[in-house]
Formats: sequence, structure tokens, C-alpha cells
Amino acid sequence: MSTKPQPLPGVLELIPYVGGESKAEGNQRIIKLSSNEGALGPSPSVGAALEKIAGEMHRYPDGGSTELREAIGQRWGLDPARIVCGAGSDELITLLVRAYCAPGDNIVYSQHGFLMYAINATAAGAASIAVPEKNLTADIDAILAAVNGRTRLVFLANPNNPTGSVVDSETVARLAAGLPPHVILVLDAAYAEYVSGNEYSAGAELVDRHPNVVMLRTFSKIFGLGGVRLGWAYCPGDIADVLNRVRSPFNVSLAAQAAGVAALADRAHMDAQKRNNDEMLPWFAGEVEKLGLKPWPSVGNFLLVDFHDAGKAESARLALKADGILVRQMGGYGLGTCLRVTIGVREEMEAVVASLSAWAKQQGKG
Repeated sequence: MSTKPQPLPGVLELIPYVGGESKAEGNQRIIKLSSNEGALGPSPSVGAALEKIAGEMHRYPDGGSTELREAIGQRWGLDPARIVCGAGSDELITLLVRAYCAPGDNIVYSQHGFLMYAINATAAGAASIAVPEKNLTADIDAILAAVNGRTRLVFLANPNNPTGSVVDSETVARLAAGLPPHVILVLDAAYAEYVSGNEYSAGAELVDRHPNVVMLRTFSKIFGLGGVRLGWAYCPGDIADVLNRVRSPFNVSLAAQAAGVAALADRAHMDAQKRNNDEMLPWFAGEVEKLGLKPWPSVGNFLLVDFHDAGKAESARLALKADGILVRQMGGYGLGTCLRVTIGVREEMEAVVASLSAWAKQQGKG
């Protein structure tokens, strides 16, 4: 019998989450397209807001993130009392699993969903059921069929990262209606602001309609605030109460709260982020097709590029890295033949195309 402290079963078998690369030795300029960060960075008003509070950093923040929750509620027409803020939506995922899953329970999620769903479940001693997808899109009927008496949470990333796929609002509503009352549906809508069209909804109306639906959002993507770690959940009142009981008392920093309020006030900057994505995403997908590669349809600020061969995908990644361009490997998601490329500004995307073109030409010579 071991005399050392032992973690819960399965924890030591976990592969820690690894974020996108940020360094490429030998390059003076790095084009970082590995983490789906906002192409234009944060609003200039965020910097001004942080300067304003610089002299207050010795003070604890508002533990309830009151001003921020009110700003979020006003922006999207939601009840601030049912909004819970966190250190990124990652923390809110952790809190949901911690509060509702025990050893022997399980969570259900789509096959290529966010890795942190399963990591958090394992850390809690719960099992994870990854449901196969159809054409890299969540199969709602299969998800419903996978739910059982020990299921506590169903996670649906919509839009999904890294595939870029989306499920329409009518189908998501069918999922919510089909779940038993003991199961919480978590709609992870980190990329909601990038989606155009009336067939999509982030899910706030389902939260209002069902006592077991939660919507997660983040400031890390279109608002360009990945570095301050800020996300929020819109919940039924009972679930908001639970999350507020289990979260840390000052889980959202003073800087994050100030940055979030400032970012929400700058509508023009968010619109500019959206315009850049609307222009560069289809352009890049078309250039990828010209190179004989497969761009999977995406509604997010990234494109999943399929090289049809894992060796070629890795060769292309290394060629891009040699040119100072960082993209994301997809082996951890079971998509080893693919690379995920964040959509940057035009100059950055043109550099990606030039690098891939040079790589493809070299492949042809081989």
C-alpha cells in the first residue's frame, strides 16, 4: 500500500491541456494563429480602463462583479441576478462539474468538443461519454441516446471548436426538451458573436424556458481579452445560486472586471472584429481549396484545414513555424490530419497562404 497521498482514480492518466504555441525560435516576428484570439486585439478603451484602476490594485475586487453583470445584462437583455462571472468560461465549466458531478456520475459531450469537459469530469471522479459526430457536427439524437440515469451534465459547444460546425436553434431546442430534468444542458457559446444568420441562437431563451439549461459566454474571443481570463454564465436562478456558493469569493480580478465593462461599451471595436472575420474567413477557405486542401465549414474565427494525412499536416505545421507562423495541432482532438488556423488580419492570412503555397510546391517536387 502506498504511503504517498493519492489523487482520485484516473487523474494521473489525464493528459494536461496544452494551449496553442506562442514561440518560434529564430523568427523576429511571430504570427500567432494558434489560440483563436481576437484578430484586432482588445478595444483601446480597455487600456484606458486599466490605467484608471492602476492605483487600486491593492484592493480586493467586487466579489459579485456587480457592475460587470449589470453591463452584460444590459447588453443582451438578461437578468443580472442570474449571471455568474468567472475567470474565463473554463472556470465556470469546472464549477459546474464540481457542483453537480460525483464519482460514478458521467457527463456527455460531442466527440470533438472542448477537451476541458472530460478533463474536469475525470478530476471529479466522473466518467465522460464522447458521442460520435456526423460530418464533424454534433449528432443531437445520438447525444440524447447516450444520456442515462447517471448523467449529470451534457455539454454542447455551439459553435464548436475546433471543427467550426454549428447546430441550428431549433435542433438545440429539441435537445433541451428531450433531456430528463436531472440533467443540465450546458451551451458553450464562446464564439456566438461571430455567427451570422437567424437560424443560430446562443441559447439565452432556452435558459429562460428550462430550469436545467445554462449558457456560457466568454470575453476571450471577439472581445480580445483572453489574457485577463473572463467569462460568464447565464443560468436559472437555482443554478446561479449553486455556482455562487462554490466559486471563490474574488474569482474575477479587478482588472478583468474593468476590462469587461470597457469592452462591452465599445460596440464599434466588436463590429470591426466581426467585419474582419466575415471578410478573411471565406477568403482564406478559398485559398486553402486552391492548394488542394479541405477547409471544413466554419462559423467561428478559425478554420480547420484537412491535409488528408497526419504526416503532411505535421510537415505543413513545421513549415509554417519555420516562417514564424504558429497554428494548432489537432491530434489531441482525434483530428491528426488537420491543423486549426485562427483568422487574423489580411496581412497575417496572406502570409499563411504564401507559406502554405511554398510548402505545397515543395511537396510537389518531392
